[in-house]
Amino acid sequence: MDDIITQSALINWRINGKLHELEALPGVSMLDLLRDELNLTGTHMGCQTGHCGACTVMVDGRIVKSCLTQAVTLPRAVITTIEGLKAKDGTLNPVQQAFWDEAGFQCGYCAPGMLLSTMELLAENPNPSDDEIDVGLAGNLCRCTGYRSIVRAVKVAAAKQNELKQ
Repeated sequence: MDDIITQSALINWRINGKLHELEALPGVSMLDLLRDELNLTGTHMGCQTGHCGACTVMVDGRIVKSCLTQAVTLPRAVITTIEGLKAKDGTLNPVQQAFWDEAGFQCGYCAPGMLLSTMELLAENPNPSDDEIDVGLAGNLCRCTGYRSIVRAVKVAAAKQNELKQ
């Protein structure tokens, strides 16, 4: 019979610009560590299967589903959670502002996935079509908006970011 690994691992994460040294047991999800140990509760637990996107965070510039990611698999990482999107002075970034202005959210439970997926999408494609937005946000579910306001918000965010680059 195989021995069950119970030894904790040391993790060094830079989360939203701040360095955190943590210990995690194998099997502990990144989501649990963020919420329970670091009190970063903007990252939501939805389905625990990776389908809803409420647990989305960025790791080294790429989105991941934190409910499916074991913390020990990322001994060193640069992580952005939904709390890390706004500027230090509290101003919303263009993606957040567009979702606010275009009523992209109602309850906000899907916000981590929608916002961070939009950030990744616009980094890769600064002027996406409606179909490309649908594909880029496909890993995120929203029960409130019907998605048209979300697509509109992504288009407004893209336009604003392109304007700022000029």
